[in-house]
Formats: sequence, structure tokens, C-alpha cells
Amino acid sequence: MSPQRHPRKRAAFEPLAPPVVRNPRMRRPAATVAGGVLVLLRAISGAVWGASVAFGLPPWLRSVSGFANGDNTIPTDQTIDDLGIGIEAFVGVIAVIFLVQVVFGILLLWGSNSARVIVMIVSTMSIAAAFVSWWETGVEITVATSLVTLALDILVLLALSSRDAAAFARRNDKRDGALRVPPPGPPGARTGAAG
Repeated sequence: MSPQRHPRKRAAFEPLAPPVVRNPRMRRPAATVAGGVLVLLRAISGAVWGASVAFGLPPWLRSVSGFANGDNTIPTDQTIDDLGIGIEAFVGVIAVIFLVQVVFGILLLWGSNSARVIVMIVSTMSIAAAFVSWWETGVEITVATSLVTLALDILVLLALSSRDAAAFARRNDKRDGALRVPPPGPPGARTGAAG
């Protein structure tokens, strides 16, 4: 009888990827472009939501929203009176949020690492808040409520957490931990020999 052979098993972990070499002339990767564009789309979707609350959603857009929800019911208009704040304050807050998101989207496209980290933290908090809101209060996540912004937050987080986006954002970082070789000096300077 021959001894029974066990099939070769796959390792439970993936090998570490080699570190990305710092390159100041690195081209902007697709993940960074996608992250910046998605942040800009997130700003536009927030502005459209704010305009729909402040000024009312047109009937054709409400019917599209009802169709996208899957139940073909036209949602009722949510107005500024439902929120209990003045229209000036509401529009002002929406405008500030819109401008901040546009600035961060542009900074991401330029390759700012601090903007990348801040956007990832805010996206994580937004996703967690949507989950807690769904878990605790049972708020449905639909196209009429927060599905679009939640999907954009998830896509932003996936794009900006990629290795390429991180390498591009840190391409000019001086704190890369690499060994620095001192420049060559006079022959006796390194050995400490006295002449």
C-alpha cells in the first residue's frame, strides 16, 4: 500500500508586496483620479440633495427616484420645513460642505496625502454613521435617502486606500525611512585620520 498523500494547501496569508519606491516624477494613477472624481461627484450629489430639500424635487425626478427604489412609488417631497431650520442657514451649510468637498477633491487630484487621509477618515465615519442609523433606527437606505452618498463613500474609500494612490500621495515625502548615504568627502574625512 502506498502512503496517502495530502493535497497541497494554499497558505492562509498572502505574501507582502514589495514596497513602492519613492518617485517624485510618478504619474497620477487611475485610483487617485477615481478618488478625486468621486469626491467631486459626492459634492455634487450633496448639493443636489440640498437643493431638493430647499426648493423641492421636480416631479419627474421624484418618479425616477421611486423607480430606482424598486417599488415604483413616488416619494413625497421633503421640504425645509420638515427640518425645522431657516432656508438661509440650510443653504449656507450645504454651500460650505460643497466648497470643502470640492477643495478636497482638487487637492486629491494634485496628490495631497493629508487630504487623502482626511477624506478616508470622513468617508469611514460617514459609512459608520449610515450603518448605525440603519441598525438603531431602522432608516432605510434608498436612492431617495442616502444610497448614492453611501455608495460614493465606499468607492472613495476603496480608491484612496490603494497602494498606487498612497504611493502617489507620498511621492515627495522626505520621511520614507530609506537609508541615506552620505556624500563622498575628502579622503581623510571619513576615517578621521589627521594629516
